Amino acid sequence: MRRAKMGFFFFTSRAAARFLDGIGRPGVSTAALLLTAASGGGLVAYADSAGGSAPEPSQDAPKKKVLVLGTGWAGTSFLKDLDCSRYEVKVISPRNYFAFTPLLPSVTCGTVEARSIVEPIRRMFEKKNKDVTFYEAECFKIDASKKTVHCRSAVGTNLDGNGDFMLDYDYLVVALGATVNTFNTPGVLEHCYFLKEVEDAQKIRRGVIDCFEKASLPNISEEEKRKTLHFVVIGGGPTGVEFAAELHDFLVEDLVKLYPAIQEFVKITIIQSGEHILNMFDVRIASFAEEKFQRDGIEVGTGFRVVKVSDDSITMKRKSVGEEVSVPYGMAIWSAGIGTRPVIMDFMQQIGQTNRRALATNEWLRVRECEGVYAIGDCATVSQRKIMDDISMVFKMADKDNSGILTLKEINDVLEDICLRYPQVELYMKSMHMLDIADLIRGAIGDSHKESMVVDIEEFKKALCHVDSQVKSAPATAQVAAQQGHYLAECFNKMEKCKENPEGPLRMTGGYKHLGQFAPLGGEQAAAELPGDWVSMGHSTQWLWYSVYAR
Repeated sequence: MRRAKMGFFFFTSRAAARFLDGIGRPGVSTAALLLTAASGGGLVAYADSAGGSAPEPSQDAPKKKVLVLGTGWAGTSFLKDLDCSRYEVKVISPRNYFAFTPLLPSVTCGTVEARSIVEPIRRMFEKKNKDVTFYEAECFKIDASKKTVHCRSAVGTNLDGNGDFMLDYDYLVVALGATVNTFNTPGVLEHCYFLKEVEDAQKIRRGVIDCFEKASLPNISEEEKRKTLHFVVIGGGPTGVEFAAELHDFLVEDLVKLYPAIQEFVKITIIQSGEHILNMFDVRIASFAEEKFQRDGIEVGTGFRVVKVSDDSITMKRKSVGEEVSVPYGMAIWSAGIGTRPVIMDFMQQIGQTNRRALATNEWLRVRECEGVYAIGDCATVSQRKIMDDISMVFKMADKDNSGILTLKEINDVLEDICLRYPQVELYMKSMHMLDIADLIRGAIGDSHKESMVVDIEEFKKALCHVDSQVKSAPATAQVAAQQGHYLAECFNKMEKCKENPEGPLRMTGGYKHLGQFAPLGGEQAAAELPGDWVSMGHSTQWLWYSVYAR
């Protein structure tokens, strides 16, 4: 669920055709160069080539098998935009519906009913007239060497009743998402609630009511009532903060009217290991949220790390002094991060990607060193290529007259394509408060005459040597997953055209365009951090949040 509120980013396949203009390496044709790039980036290197749609596949040729694992944001977005007439498409997921996870906290308190945020996968395919085969089962092993996946159905479809079966594929799209990360804290799995699935939200809703019913019994002491009605949220990120806000509204607007005799015993606490809640947001938003929660009576404990959870108490360690503190509770909700699913961990060991949180993919979303396998969403991370690894190619691309030096005009002519291919360039200039590329060059050569600035290869390297410090992974959010799915579907739709026209313009992928991040704070208020150092807080921001995922 963490990904639902972190923010939203757009994965773009915008044109960068001019990127290769002027590269004329002796003895290597443009076609050969493009084919080499295509072999490294796979079918998706030409994802946004100009010139209309891809040609229809031959009626006689067998369709390639595309197997999709998962029906979350990434998998569903891919399936919605994929031209299924070109492939034999099969989907494996233990969940036969798509869940709109940004509204899960609202389900916990009845603001939104669970049926309102789910859509059956089969109905989705039917409405879009897609020829897709769906199996409600769980993938427990991926065998990339044999291009097969091992699955298990909970309903037991085999004669022996164990429900195990295998499927082969030509292309595999792994979109299995992530699981909760307990950091191996004792007692968390046994005693805490989580908020990743619709079932989790419904379980929390029942648990809240059970706490109130228990505290209403005549044989319960005041001390026991205070413990039973103490709701603790572990994790001060967007999900934890929104759930605490939703729970507060639920208590104030509904439950205190139904249980007036015990309203004085109700308490909500947020435990955060960092110094502030929402520490990935602008400090102004974190302060606004903390002040609002203080007014609402929500206690915020920062600088604490939970070390143990029992059936009736939470043991925390104050990070500043190392002392341990235990607090009694009635319900604990764990929202402290995401972890790797066992099937992904096993797959990473197979392909040599050990000691990682997620599958490493290249910029075209293909799993590294694994032909025909793509990974999108929370189970994957995109490895952004560093500009210093390609600095000679970039210099040569800009040096159209082969003079061995670059003028400011030559750099500006290809700057858009450079920033598209290496988004860290623009991020670095913004972080250093540079107005344009001239400021970056000037910092390296000390030339105060902007128009006459020229650099050779060594000076160009010096100007860009610190840029790669801004290489960042995209966060695990719903919008990142959705945009990756959309992008990859476009790539698959144009695969045949790319194969038949390899001399066409190479389209480099861009990064993620950060358009802001939101944190609903309850009481019909929200906070948003938008590009350009804009911060919005209050009632109007809540309506902006409601519109974020409209598509």
